[in-house]
Amino acid sequence: MRPIATLALLALTLARPAAAEDAVTTFRLENGLDVVVIEDHRAPVVVQQIWYRAGSADEPAGKSGIAHFLEHLMFKGTDRIPPNQFSAMVEAQGGDDNAFTSWDYTAYYQRISADRLEMVMEMEADRMRNLRMTEDDVTTERQVILEERNQRTDTDPGALLGEQMRAALYLNHRYGIPVIGWRHEMEGLTHDDALAWYRQYYAPNNATLVIAGDVDPARVQELADKHYGPIEPSEGIVPRIRPQEPPQLAGRRLVLADERVSNPYFFRIYMAPERDPGNQKDAAALLILAELLGGSGQTSVLSRALQFESQIAVYSSAFYDGTRIDDGSLSVYVVPAPGVSLADAEEATDAVLADFLETGPDLAAFERIKTQLRAAEIYARDDVQGLANMYGEELTVGLTVADIQGFADVLAAVTPEEVTDVARRVLRPETSVTGWLTLPEEATP
Repeated sequence: MRPIATLALLALTLARPAAAEDAVTTFRLENGLDVVVIEDHRAPVVVQQIWYRAGSADEPAGKSGIAHFLEHLMFKGTDRIPPNQFSAMVEAQGGDDNAFTSWDYTAYYQRISADRLEMVMEMEADRMRNLRMTEDDVTTERQVILEERNQRTDTDPGALLGEQMRAALYLNHRYGIPVIGWRHEMEGLTHDDALAWYRQYYAPNNATLVIAGDVDPARVQELADKHYGPIEPSEGIVPRIRPQEPPQLAGRRLVLADERVSNPYFFRIYMAPERDPGNQKDAAALLILAELLGGSGQTSVLSRALQFESQIAVYSSAFYDGTRIDDGSLSVYVVPAPGVSLADAEEATDAVLADFLETGPDLAAFERIKTQLRAAEIYARDDVQGLANMYGEELTVGLTVADIQGFADVLAAVTPEEVTDVARRVLRPETSVTGWLTLPEEATP
């Protein structure tokens, strides 16, 4: 499985800031490859990740899905690695590997015994520029990604609604196009399309190498110079200037009726600012806002009001997706109780949000959530792969090591007034898309 990063996983990553005492070393090779070393000597294990600054939002018009398509093809082999043997070679040494694509990046990783680091570095460096893929490979993998879309999206009404809502939220930006691609464009992806994407973006001057675990920075630099250093940089790397959103003047509404729906629900997405280098205050306040509104099924604002007090809903949540190069989003999700219409659930949700905008956060809940986020930060340091994911993702979207390590302090400095202020700026109907997932009128639950 080559998983596509989801909004929920990105929100979770954002909720796990690094501690200032992380042992992080950074350097850049002469060919432009950025290298990050995170030391953790508690177990003889190492994680290697290579993050390419090329995701689905960088794709040319008409070629949606090419970033994810190439992710699959990257496992086909090189002159030195037999076809379809990359993962098998890693597994034969007791390790595992995988890859994932999102709007802003494509990443590959191996987790393996520390004494096998050079082996996987040599393999990863080899396929950075020496990938071999035949027409048969392209034909086979095109069918694989089409079946993946069928299983994950086309047969899932909730996924279809989310896809349609993102397309409506982003009027001009390519964040509105699904990472996996639109089916009719995926069907037309060719060997030349994949090769062109690979040759342009898969280069040391467009990547960040993250090595985390039981490693010595000096040894990592030696190995990086040996295996990645000789690779020539690409002359095709240009600044990531993308179409931006115009002013949004009118809220949008969608209804998806499908006989496969078992639990109708109400879903709303608001446009929201992303985390910016050197300026993370709004993102920190939005993260706390999402936790206040729907982070807990027992104590959040929505759950208390809708699930326990009025019993209008059986489930509610909210989450913030801000680890982006461009505008992110804040979402609210409510599953009404049996017998409660989606209209009534939406009306009740709007009333709860309006009351929150008027009164602001409960101070005890506000302090509790800040404590929980700090605890999540501490626990996250026990997971070397989680740390590697966090540094890799956040550096790839333009944040710095100082931003990552300072985010905990930014969170700690957020005030209730700042949460209220950012809520009033973001929770506006004209910058939102509201979706209903429901059964056809003639169907019964």
